[in-house]
Amino acid sequence: MSAKKPDKSVSQRAIAFLLILQTMLIGVNAENRIQQGDSPIEVLMWMINQCIPVLKQASSFQEKQKKSLLPKHRRSEDQ
Repeated sequence: MSAKKPDKSVSQRAIAFLLILQTMLIGVNAENRIQQGDSPIEVLMWMINQCIPVLKQASSFQEKQKKSLLPKHRRSEDQ
């Protein structure tokens, strides 16, 4: 009997879920800021600044996915 490898799709779904959750929490926080009296333009600029790291995380995740799909000999060429 061989040991089971962790399922990549489960970890991919978990990461995607966490990125979506993070984005939703940014939206909730933005709504709270508007209700507290911040101007919509200030809140929009704040949201953009908060979403940049999320986009970087998603991009990094996508790059890791692509590299894991490459054949082994191609991975060594990319490094």
